[in-house]
Amino acid sequence: TRDVAKDAEIPVYEYSEALSLMKSGALTFDLGLSMLYWRKLKDEFLTIPKLGVINFHPAPLPEYKGTAGYNLAILESLSEWAATAHYIDEDIDTGDIIKVQSFPICLETETAKSLEKTSQEILFDLFIDIFCKASSAETLLPAFSNIGGRYVSRVEMEEMKQIKEGDDIPRKIRAFWFPPYEGAFIIINDQRYTLIDHSILSMLADPSTSSLFTKPTN
Repeated sequence: TRDVAKDAEIPVYEYSEALSLMKSGALTFDLGLSMLYWRKLKDEFLTIPKLGVINFHPAPLPEYKGTAGYNLAILESLSEWAATAHYIDEDIDTGDIIKVQSFPICLETETAKSLEKTSQEILFDLFIDIFCKASSAETLLPAFSNIGGRYVSRVEMEEMKQIKEGDDIPRKIRAFWFPPYEGAFIIINDQRYTLIDHSILSMLADPSTSSLFTKPTN
């Protein structure tokens, strides 16, 4: 993103630098767009733009706030997921909702990794749609209240990865399969071991090769 911006001669700022320039009055803007940005925007980032700041969240709102959305979609056996465009306010994922774009997912084969890939495609299309509307508008876009739902922190998401008694283990493995990050795990002798099952091994296999350990293809 930085390289593309520089090629287009668009100024690029670090967070603290941008905030300092806004406080001094040297930097102003009409519309803010946040795409998978990891820091919480506040202060002048929210008060300066007359058209607001729009975030693109890779989960349906208001139901799934914070992190762990992909994981919960699989753990809860959902058949549908969504990406959401919403205005940013002082809290996390609580601003008014502009649009929720839903799409089907597979109950039996989806992993966190595959769901992330599909979600990014949907999210980009949503970004183009909302940007075109917001950048040509004179006021905030129509939106509705973002009330309720569940917020999951990153700490809570990491705790969810441990395999516990009664878990649907294959589903939990898929829900946290997102290499190179640690997935669903067990603890043996104080060491954590990420689990993988046959279905994921099959997805990772190169279909053009065979060995003594793979079935020949005709």
